[in-house]
Amino acid sequence: MKKLILLSVVSLLVISCKQEAKKEVETQPKQEVKKEDKFPKALGEVFEKHGGIDTWRKARTMSYKINNQDHTIDLPTRKTVVQAENFSLGYNGKDVWLSQKDSTAFKGNPEFYYNLYFYFYAMPFVLADDGITYSEVAPISFEGVNYPGYKISYGANVGTSPDDNYFIYFHPETKQMAWLGYTVTYFTKKPSEKFSLIRYNDWENVNGLVLPKSITWYQKDDNGVPTEPARDPIMFSSTSVTQAPLADNFFEKPTNN
Repeated sequence: MKKLILLSVVSLLVISCKQEAKKEVETQPKQEVKKEDKFPKALGEVFEKHGGIDTWRKARTMSYKINNQDHTIDLPTRKTVVQAENFSLGYNGKDVWLSQKDSTAFKGNPEFYYNLYFYFYAMPFVLADDGITYSEVAPISFEGVNYPGYKISYGANVGTSPDDNYFIYFHPETKQMAWLGYTVTYFTKKPSEKFSLIRYNDWENVNGLVLPKSITWYQKDDNGVPTEPARDPIMFSSTSVTQAPLADNFFEKPTNN
């Protein structure tokens, strides 16, 4: 009888210990796997100057106003809504859609337009996206300063225009982004040597991220050196960056159109 009692006590202790061990395993928090950065160290310094790549990756929702249009983006998925007085368009994670009051409200190409200004506004952080190849390029000079630069190219089938190239140039001492060169291949579907040039020299801190208040397209000489503004600056206003997500249906096409 004593042996039976002893065996019962031992069995209960073993079962109890197993349950406690299982509970400890179940309650242990999952360790977050840190994403391995593949961009050059110099670009990492540029990201750090603008608030840091970790701050960017923690952000969830970005919004701003441009040309009397409200742009809202879910940063991890790049779902987008552009709302104007007579039309709205967006990307729901699968399809690009357009809703308008009449056929003349929006005259552009929704697939090309929906994220056009996002890529200009979210500089330099979008240059840390996946599928990018970096190569150092010769600096450009402006008003006695030589700005180091990198060419950003994309792997095949990355995005709608994988043949597009970007060229980022930054101040050699402050590491702040100063210029962006870019090519457009969406319509031709062919690589291009012709590039446009934008000056970035007007910044603001938006919830820890240093983002542009305005950008200015520049003319350039035959050697690609910037000379003077080509047009008035494009202004961004009512900017916001938060860690709060929006509902998925926010990015869907309105059902009444």
